[in-house]
Amino acid sequence: MLSLNNVEVVYDRVILVLKGVSVEVREGAITTILGANGAGKTTTLKAISGVLYSERGEITKGSIELAGQRLNGQRASDVTRLGIAQVFEGRRVFEHLTTEENLIAGGHIQPDIKSIRQGIDMVYSYFPRLKERRGQQSGYLSGGEQQMLAIGRALMSKPKVVLLDEPSLGLAPMLVEEIFAIVQRLVKQEKLTVLLVEQNATMALGIADHGYVMENGRVVLEGDAEKLRTNSDIKEFYLGLNEVGARKSYRDVKHYRRRKRWLS
Repeated sequence: MLSLNNVEVVYDRVILVLKGVSVEVREGAITTILGANGAGKTTTLKAISGVLYSERGEITKGSIELAGQRLNGQRASDVTRLGIAQVFEGRRVFEHLTTEENLIAGGHIQPDIKSIRQGIDMVYSYFPRLKERRGQQSGYLSGGEQQMLAIGRALMSKPKVVLLDEPSLGLAPMLVEEIFAIVQRLVKQEKLTVLLVEQNATMALGIADHGYVMENGRVVLEGDAEKLRTNSDIKEFYLGLNEVGARKSYRDVKHYRRRKRWLS
């Protein structure tokens, strides 16, 4: 469905952020990208969605394709019309608009009011809490409700692929589980394809089919989610577990260095 082939991204014509990233996102599946802050995860999503160009970033090498159609150089609005929607880190809802007005804004590419109405009803079926808050200003919603709204707003464009950037950020564990369960339902019932960027490796690998690990702008490890969950490096660097399964303290974890073979 979506492929990145040896993609390099440069900011301000000087700063090399992505260094030959290749990722394959299978149709109707959840693919996750793991990595620490600054690894290049969000830049990867912005390169796909076309937002990169508004931030003085540029794809200088490689290609990005959606179902065989090249996305390089496309405007963000055109990428949306081709079937890609991005849910940004930090939710970024229109706080002065109501819940339903946010959803209507997300459906701006729909051809008529009937299509927008159908989209809103679909979103409410997955997020009934949003229906209860439909007339409330979104700035007064809880963090979890805002995350639901951000995902719902992305669904209003009827995308083929949804790019989810750190949906667990700042949310209680129970809310994260609820949102991730809804994402799984969307993939199964709406035939959605999801590319998920997460630091919460446990949750991400729990719902993903395939995963990639990024470090310093490069993909250093990839494989089936189940295989990554049992990988000793993933356990050590992202789950905080040692070889016998005992959880290590944060004080120890923060001093870990990635093994040289990851970057070889």
